[in-house]
Amino acid sequence: MAIPAKYRGSFSDGAVVTRGIEPCLVLYPLPEWDEYAGKIGSLPSSQPDARQVVRAIFSAAAEVELDRLGRINIPAHLRRYAGLGSEVTLAGIGTQFEIWDRARWEQGSDARTDIAGQLERFGI
Repeated sequence: MAIPAKYRGSFSDGAVVTRGIEPCLVLYPLPEWDEYAGKIGSLPSSQPDARQVVRAIFSAAAEVELDRLGRINIPAHLRRYAGLGSEVTLAGIGTQFEIWDRARWEQGSDARTDIAGQLERFGI
């Protein structure tokens, strides 16, 4: 999968791709992943639900590097999880990117139409 040229610099130190909460993947620049992984890793191992979160996030994570053409290779287990077909959508979410199967992304567009209402509920 090709990363748009203007964002490739964010991944010059490497990147990590893992499962998203929704049926998508999340691509982190390596420094962002390290920060996120520190937070996930600090969850209390004595709590079953925390262990489940740690397992889900870390067991699926894969370090990836951009090739000279700015592409990353997404491992098969992650492509299956997100149901990625031949066309994907790369959605910027702050300093990370979500990677969606294009058809699934378009199906969810109706749910994203009430952004103003959602912002209001969050007090923004």
